[in-house]
Amino acid sequence: MDKILLNEMEFYGYHGVFPEENKLGQRFRVSVELHLDLKKSGQSDQLEDSVNYGEVYSITKSVVEGEPKNLVEAVAEGISSEILATFQVVKSCKITLIKPDPPIPGHYQSVAVEINRSRVG
Repeated sequence: MDKILLNEMEFYGYHGVFPEENKLGQRFRVSVELHLDLKKSGQSDQLEDSVNYGEVYSITKSVVEGEPKNLVEAVAEGISSEILATFQVVKSCKITLIKPDPPIPGHYQSVAVEINRSRVG
C-alpha cells in the first residue's frame, strides 16, 4: 500500500486530565500516515486523484486546537475519524500524537500514542 506522510505538525492545545493542562495548554506534535493507492494520481498528475495535504493539516489543526479532551488517545481518534470521513480514497491511517511536555516528573524526551484505523467495509 502506498503512503502519504505528514510529519510532526505542531499545534497548541488544551488536552489533559489535570486542570492546569486545560487552562495553560501545551504543544502537541502530530504525524499522520495515510494508506492509499497512489497509482492513479501518479499517472494523472491531478490533485483530485489524491489527497490534499493542506486539508489533512487543517483537519488535524482543528481537532488538536479544538475541544479539549482528557486523553491524547481521544485526540488521535478524532483526527483519524475526520480523515477517514473526509477522504474516501484513504483505506487506513496511522496517527502518532506526541505530548513533549506532560506534567509528570522524570527525564524523558516525550510521551506519545500511536493508533491505526481502517475503513470499515
